Amino acid sequence: MLWYIIAFCNIGLLFLIENLVGTNVIFPILRYVLIAFLFVCSYKQKKLSFWIFSSMILGVEVGLDFPIFSLEMERFGKIFLRLVKSLVAPLIFATLVVGIAGHSNLKQVGRIGLKSILYFEIVTTIALFIGLGAINLTQAGEGVKVEATTKEISKSEELLSQKNTHKDHLVEIFPENITKSISENQVLQVVMFSIIFAIGLGMVKNQQHKNTMLHFCESLAEVMFKFTDIVMFVAPLAVFGALASTIAKSGIDILMNLMLLVGTLYAALVVFIFGVLLPIALIFKIPIRKFLAAAIEPVSIAFATASSEAALPKALENMEKFGVPKKIVAFVIPTGYSFNLDGTTLYLSLAAVFVAQMSGVDLTIMQQINICLVLMLTSKGVAGVRGASFVILAGTVASMGLDPEKASVILAIDALMDMARTSVNVLGNCLASAVIARSEGELNVSNENA
Repeated sequence: MLWYIIAFCNIGLLFLIENLVGTNVIFPILRYVLIAFLFVCSYKQKKLSFWIFSSMILGVEVGLDFPIFSLEMERFGKIFLRLVKSLVAPLIFATLVVGIAGHSNLKQVGRIGLKSILYFEIVTTIALFIGLGAINLTQAGEGVKVEATTKEISKSEELLSQKNTHKDHLVEIFPENITKSISENQVLQVVMFSIIFAIGLGMVKNQQHKNTMLHFCESLAEVMFKFTDIVMFVAPLAVFGALASTIAKSGIDILMNLMLLVGTLYAALVVFIFGVLLPIALIFKIPIRKFLAAAIEPVSIAFATASSEAALPKALENMEKFGVPKKIVAFVIPTGYSFNLDGTTLYLSLAAVFVAQMSGVDLTIMQQINICLVLMLTSKGVAGVRGASFVILAGTVASMGLDPEKASVILAIDALMDMARTSVNVLGNCLASAVIARSEGELNVSNENA
């Protein structure tokens, strides 16, 4: 493990040195030697997280050195995401039905739901204000003179067009057609359908009918977890392809102009993790080492793919293995994907003030607090919308009296920021499931002091 970390850091150092002193044939050779060493370590450790991190580094290297070849590798990432999306709905359905109907304590289900929503609202509000404090500290938007490219403006207009369609988020929680909800990846609607189905199953008096359906769902859950294991074998290849194609398309130089914004976001997320999530874990006596061991795979998948959906199956599986009961993990994590987006909410407050700074608008403290109050509501329940973060950001910027298209310059670096905020979203939801389980007295972790 130590040698792996040393090699990983040295590769990053070589990238930095080459960027400062110029291209030299020795640097790529040294990096490929170190990357080969990482893959040898990954083979010996036989851990998915090692393979993913190694594939990330290889993807960056290949994307820089072989851009034409790298563009063809994008299909691996698309294949992986398609496979993951195909298993999310049946996995959520099966685990929720077994967890709720199998337990038959409907009062506890309601209690878990109330605790979860209260926890989500408190933590995401703290995240909003951390983002606000970070951007005011660094003033990253001051003096930024970056014009949006035609491609970025076109993309922003496409995403903004979604904003014009008004949706009642309370109504949108409930599915009108479960098949449509599955096809559109409306996770919260699938969760709601599964909860109502499970409650109905729990009320069935005929034990034969009830047990038949429960056994079916238990079998379906087991099969879907095995399905997940098969799909995860593709994850390192998908990570390699996604990063290689991204670097080949955009390069690294485009990130330099707005690197202070990226640095501000990453620093704020680190503060959030150590200043909020870690104290919460300590207060609720969550064994840190074991929790990190369970969370590292879904978090690394989220970081590499910038997709919460890609990490969902592994998050459900690993947190159940960690000791969170199925009925809690199956409810809290999918619900958190709409209500507990810690990284995304932090990013939104930070990015909104960044656009104002970039536009030369000096916001008062009360105006910034008002932004946070707006985001507390608008950031909930839209996880299923493509480009949701940008849509919310653009709407917030417009409410401030600024041109929403000013926000389109952020799209140039959004992929890099999306990796970080998605990782924190997944980490926060994993911790939420453990916290709710502890509050119910049902967290069952062996050797908790480890």
